[in-house]
This record gives sequence, structure tokens and C-alpha cells, in this order.
Amino acid sequence: MKRRSITYLLAVAPATICFCWAGLALAKVEPEVTALVPQAQLVGTARMKYLLWNVYDVKLYTSSGQWRDGEPFALELNYLRNLKGSAIAKRSVEEIRKQGFTDEPTLSNWYQQLTKMMPDVNKGTRLTGVVDTNNHTLFYRDGVEIAYLDDPLFSKWFFNIWLSDATSEPKLRRQLLGAE
Repeated sequence: MKRRSITYLLAVAPATICFCWAGLALAKVEPEVTALVPQAQLVGTARMKYLLWNVYDVKLYTSSGQWRDGEPFALELNYLRNLKGSAIAKRSVEEIRKQGFTDEPTLSNWYQQLTKMMPDVNKGTRLTGVVDTNNHTLFYRDGVEIAYLDDPLFSKWFFNIWLSDATSEPKLRRQLLGAE
């Protein structure tokens, strides 16, 4: 498959969190995760809600089963509703901006590329973003690679939507990191 310069985005940015499932440590780890995150282990899970709607379930995987910045990881989102790709791209760029990223030309470039590449998602769609040992980001839709990005800056800021101390959804972050 030809790799693209920027990606298929994972999710609508966090809004309201519901709960973390107990017992998902035994859940199946998808092949795209195990291929790039050696000995992938579930760190944590959460359910994203926006107002009254369930949006997606999210899982974080690392090799050690603990979050360590700079190590390979995978973030898997299983959508619980239909969403337009353009809305996902717009919200993601808004969340990156809220994290403190102020390079507007770069944000504009990311947004333009994302809106061109972002298909709509349906209930049951699984999107997975993996950051490998070289800080490259690979995106998968239902196990099929859809995009590759060799941009460590994008990798950092995109996944900060969920994993940064400055996330707009600290409860989701705590659940993903296994703290709740």
C-alpha cells in the first residue's frame, strides 16, 4: 500500500468521559498493534461521551503495560456512532490548538490534508493510531493501513489530545493511563 504524507485521523476530540471497563486486560490485541508495539499490553480504557451520546471506546497499549513518553504505543478507537470525517478533522485541529500549539501555518496544513483524507466513520469502525520506535505515526481503519506520517511534531501534538497533562479531558487521560 502506498503510504500517504498525512493521516486518517482517529477521533473526535474528547468531550465527556463515561467509564473505564474492568477486565479488558484479556481483550484481543489487534494485529496492527502487535506488529508495531512489541508485546503490546493494555494500559487503560475509557468511553468518550459528548453530551448524551456515546462517541467511542478508546484503548491505550504499550509494550510494558504502562505509559512512558517516547516509547511505542497504540491508541485504538472503536466508534459507537456515525461521524463526518470533516468534523473529526476540524475538532482534532481545535484540540491541538487548545493544547498550546500556535504554529498556524502548520495547523492549516494539517487541517487541509486531514480534511482531504478523512472519510466518514460509522458505528463499529475501528481506527488505530500507532507511534513506532522512530516516532512515525501509522493509522489503520479496521486493521488496514490507511496512512503513514513521518512527522514527529504531528505525532506529539495529535496524541496529546488524549495523553497530555494539558488535555481537555483529564479523566479520560487518567483512565487511559490506568490511574482510574
